[in-house]
Amino acid sequence: MPGSAEKAVQNHKSGMPCSVAVLNAFCEEAGLTEDAARQIARPFAGGRMGKCGAVLAAEYVLTQKYGDAAQEKIDALEAAFAAQHGSVLCRELRMQGFHVCRECVRDAAALLENS
Repeated sequence: MPGSAEKAVQNHKSGMPCSVAVLNAFCEEAGLTEDAARQIARPFAGGRMGKCGAVLAAEYVLTQKYGDAAQEKIDALEAAFAAQHGSVLCRELRMQGFHVCRECVRDAAALLENS
């Protein structure tokens, strides 16, 4: 059975937007159904909120999982993601190339899985 990070990549390959792919893969950890995860994550996709949607979805999971104690984990996730990609901003990430969204899904999900 694939891990949640691998499921996030498979979700993205099947056509889910970046944020939906990540939150859907971790919906149980966030206490959500798959349908609720899709609805919550949709506004995060495509850079509409500035940050990478995959990162925002991972941060949502951390917030649901750790509550008030989540900020330290969110800061660590953002720092690690930015170290890998140079930014957490969707606009800046997209300038790096066509396949960057899949890489962002993979890396945000892997960081979440290991946090």
